[in-house]
Amino acid sequence: MNLEQARFNMVEQQIRPWEVLDQDVLDLLYVVPREQFVPENHRTLAFSDLEIPIGEGQRMWTPKLEARVLQELSVRRTDRVLEVGTGSGYLTALLSHRASHVFSVEIDPRIAQFGRANLERHRAEHVTLEIGDAARGWPSHAPYDVIVLTGSTPILPRAFAEGLAPGGRLFAVVGEPPVMTARLVSASDTGAWTSIDLFETSLAPLVNAEHAPRFRF
Repeated sequence: MNLEQARFNMVEQQIRPWEVLDQDVLDLLYVVPREQFVPENHRTLAFSDLEIPIGEGQRMWTPKLEARVLQELSVRRTDRVLEVGTGSGYLTALLSHRASHVFSVEIDPRIAQFGRANLERHRAEHVTLEIGDAARGWPSHAPYDVIVLTGSTPILPRAFAEGLAPGGRLFAVVGEPPVMTARLVSASDTGAWTSIDLFETSLAPLVNAEHAPRFRF
């Protein structure tokens, strides 16, 4: 397998057509070797338009979603980032190349170890990995300039917006099957929040994600 040709094809055939045109984001996909974050038995699928399983029922995002979210969040070198769900560590690594510091929280200890090993192999810097349940917020290091949820949530907990610094941005996939929406929430300098819906998609929910109260009769 020609890795560089496969990487080029991924960028040109999957990612550019999905409205990812930020050259810094595209260049970063050549810097962080995605194949090193994929389980060994799935290495040949590293550049495919697939959600690759990484164990414990978890899956990596597709390459185009990773790149699109990175572009939408406009991560800057001064940003402090909260990532809810470390997974394979690939998105963590991408974020770490653009941010001041990334705090990444994973609820499953076995997946956390997989992500940690991948990040150590990549020698990722400016990353703090923690094990815990951040599905409804993670105030430990707040405020954050950027928050990204790697699993969906039926309801977006208010705690995440409250954890944003002025000018902060939050990405989350909100809703339940079959209707989920990728949403970008921005915090103004006055503390107000605005949100825009970017596109429809579908992701597995975060463990312990918040749900709407059920009516009882």
